[in-house]
Amino acid sequence: MVSTHPAPSRHERRGSRKPIEEIKLQDRLSLISLIDEGMRTGAAQFPMVADLFNNLWDLVTKTARGSRIDPLKPEDTRNGFRVFEINAETGENLGRLNMLYLKKSIPCYYLVYVEVASPFRRKGLGHRILDYFRDFLIRKSAVGILDNIIPEEDPTYTIYFKHAWEPVDAIIGERPSNGETNYMVYIPPKFQGRDLREPFLKILYHLDRKRASIDMRDNEMMVQSTITEFKDIYSALLTYFDRDLSAGKRTPFMRFMFTRLVTKFIAFRRRIADLVGYTGGDSLEQMVLDPQISILPAQSYSPSTLQGTASFVAGDTRLWEATPLELKKNPAQFIQGLPNYRRPSLLTWLKEKGKPYDEPLTIGELLDIGFDPTRLKEITMAGEEYIFERVQARQLTEILMKKELLERLGKELSGTKVRNARLRVNPPILIVRDRGNGYVFREKIPAIHWEEAMEQIQAMDSLRQMNNSMNIKSLLLSTVRETGRILETLLDGDERTLLDRMAYFVSWDIPSNRPGLVIDFTSLYVESVWLA
Repeated sequence: MVSTHPAPSRHERRGSRKPIEEIKLQDRLSLISLIDEGMRTGAAQFPMVADLFNNLWDLVTKTARGSRIDPLKPEDTRNGFRVFEINAETGENLGRLNMLYLKKSIPCYYLVYVEVASPFRRKGLGHRILDYFRDFLIRKSAVGILDNIIPEEDPTYTIYFKHAWEPVDAIIGERPSNGETNYMVYIPPKFQGRDLREPFLKILYHLDRKRASIDMRDNEMMVQSTITEFKDIYSALLTYFDRDLSAGKRTPFMRFMFTRLVTKFIAFRRRIADLVGYTGGDSLEQMVLDPQISILPAQSYSPSTLQGTASFVAGDTRLWEATPLELKKNPAQFIQGLPNYRRPSLLTWLKEKGKPYDEPLTIGELLDIGFDPTRLKEITMAGEEYIFERVQARQLTEILMKKELLERLGKELSGTKVRNARLRVNPPILIVRDRGNGYVFREKIPAIHWEEAMEQIQAMDSLRQMNNSMNIKSLLLSTVRETGRILETLLDGDERTLLDRMAYFVSWDIPSNRPGLVIDFTSLYVESVWLA
């Protein structure tokens, strides 16, 4: 349930996180001005966009490396972690409870992490999950304890008080505190009226010793610091573009800078979803766009060259020569003009909003969707379908390493099956670089990311009904998990670390939005699992 990488202690993690020098507003404005001027004049040397965002990138990376729960490995019970899914009667997964069982004088469950599934947030389901946990404690005749890390100014701060949780000081009296914990407890009927001071003192002592593996507050502090950095950059951009905004101008440079910030925020929001202890999901709502920014059309590439001319990085040179001339001359602009990949989650959102598929997306709509559909583009060449994926230029070194590993695994695993599903790879065919981005060219496969498959099964009525009768979610998840276990046995060292950054895709009939299953006389299984 926790990452396979050992979690460092609180002191080690804070020691390794060197303070990042604060950048003042005037410094940010100067950087934006220099970037803008360099683009306008075509200067050979000018500050990169990364210079403005460097502090933010560092914070995002360090925050996302915090202790996390791996949804593909819930059977891993090291450190006593247990994961419970909360499901509605209709089959939807409402969320998860992650807890640590302690038996120190009295049975006790430490609530590590509460997650409400994304389709059901801000609908009061956090209360329902806490109701479930309370009933669970009553059934188990166990006390509950948690560290309330939600800031007092957050509107969700009182959620635990409303469910009969109380400060631990009410049980044990005041104790010397380092100011880093705000423990609350729930006492089930079996223990009401008993003197629990000594048992809780032992539990707290044990928790203090276990903080290396369940260090939640450090995650929460890093999340808050990163959100603050996002807000500071956003404020600097608003200040810099104030005159243009007041005049109703929508310059490409303005659109690019706000799009870059918002797409990074979206990625950050998704990356921290599995952080242990991050229960302050509503805190991310602090990032609110002004209406005049929300309606700006998204602009994913710089309006002029950031890092020299376009370049071919790697791949099939013959295929590269066969691509359209405009693609070779101006990759970023050509690829951006291609249609967005018709992934099910995008089509579902468009249908809900009544928005045409070919209408450009605004920056505000990207934030509402929760991912950036413009990262994936479709193209057909010589009757074959392909996908371009836009990535950060600094990721290209890792992508080249993944390309080499995928090509080798494709040869070694040819014909391999996992729970009857064929194991396949989808390595990059071409990699090009332009305007500060990398563009990765792959075959379009009849599959979607396994997490998107889970979301679709939960979001679509027809798929929920299918799942109720065929248990599709369990089938897909167990197949992906088994694939990961098999691959881990084949790799070691740096290759295993690289495998952790691979993505798993499961067979899916995209036009009809149905899982790609095979039904024979004896079994039901996924047609294929792809590694990319």
